[in-house]
Amino acid sequence: MSKLLQRLFGRLPIGWLQLTHKRGRFAAALAGVAFANVLVFVQLGIMNAMASATLRPYAFFDADIMISAGDANALNEGGNVARQWMLQALADPDVIDGTGLFVGTAPWDRGERDVSFSTIGIDPSRFDFLSDGLSPDLDLLQVKDTAILDRLARGLPRDETASIRPQTPLRFETQDRTITAVATFAGGGGFGGDGYMLVSDQTFLAMFPARRSSAPDHILLRLRPGADLDATLRRLRAQISDHSLRIRSLSDAGAEDLRYQQTRRPTGIIFGFGVLIGVLVGLVIVYQVLSADVADHLREYATFKAMGYGPRFFMGIVVEEALVLGLLGFVPGLIAGTAILTLMGKMTTLPLAMTPSMAGMVFVGTVLFSALSGIFATRRLTAADPADLF
Repeated sequence: MSKLLQRLFGRLPIGWLQLTHKRGRFAAALAGVAFANVLVFVQLGIMNAMASATLRPYAFFDADIMISAGDANALNEGGNVARQWMLQALADPDVIDGTGLFVGTAPWDRGERDVSFSTIGIDPSRFDFLSDGLSPDLDLLQVKDTAILDRLARGLPRDETASIRPQTPLRFETQDRTITAVATFAGGGGFGGDGYMLVSDQTFLAMFPARRSSAPDHILLRLRPGADLDATLRRLRAQISDHSLRIRSLSDAGAEDLRYQQTRRPTGIIFGFGVLIGVLVGLVIVYQVLSADVADHLREYATFKAMGYGPRFFMGIVVEEALVLGLLGFVPGLIAGTAILTLMGKMTTLPLAMTPSMAGMVFVGTVLFSALSGIFATRRLTAADPADLF
């Protein structure tokens, strides 16, 4: 390693030799940097999982525009939208079709624990508003009290969901009704529920008798091919008389939902602070190690300074130490972070995984913050007077 660094820097790797001179301190420093990396990896992984889980249900729909109540910050929050606004929207020449969308939460008491389904209800004659490939058995929902379950739902054994098909349905009680699951689709658990369930609008209204067919949670609209989405949105906002409604493209609705989850919901804010705390922990650990190392070798540095070596020479040594700590501490942090995220993903069914972009971002951040810590640690050395040290 010394020869490699000597060839890389073109000089004796003083920083590396000073770090490895006390191997116990060096190992503790690497463990501290790795720990900080693990903190950041886990928090970033959870934030990425939140983003994936928030945007996942929007991928279930094949629509261009979503109309929601003014207080509908998320798909499953807010008031209802009168169906009359869909009729007004259909008067626009570029809007060719529309349907109401119902969203609710249905618990299934399985004894050992409840399974909570985010339930989506839609008119059986409007299943073309659902994405292609979501399930080949959507037509079966025309039968009342039938459902298509999320086979990736948290709390459902995989062997149990694998056996669900029209010939061998699964019956369960929820919302004081017996629901028959006749097929499955791939959804996945999120932060607001254990999984998803698709039903017809009539089944939904039977499960939630307080709801009315004239007031869905959202309205989905589809435009003619080649239509100008932004221009249509401007016209709809002008012609629909209820100006409190949120009239957005489907992609914007998902983006606003995600921004709400990350910046206004406590969970997203906590995870964001978790990333910040991990970065600060890494900064403090590297700074303390480098500051102690500078103090231990202050006389040697003073000798160099008396010989005429300038601040850039000393900064190069300390930054060299910082980069060594950052680079070597990143590897065990990456390994441990990947293992923890994989284990958490299996236990929670959340989309928790190490991604190349996340690893690259943390690697760059580790190197930059380690270098920053090294620069801070050289301040004492820069101010030292060789005459005062002997």
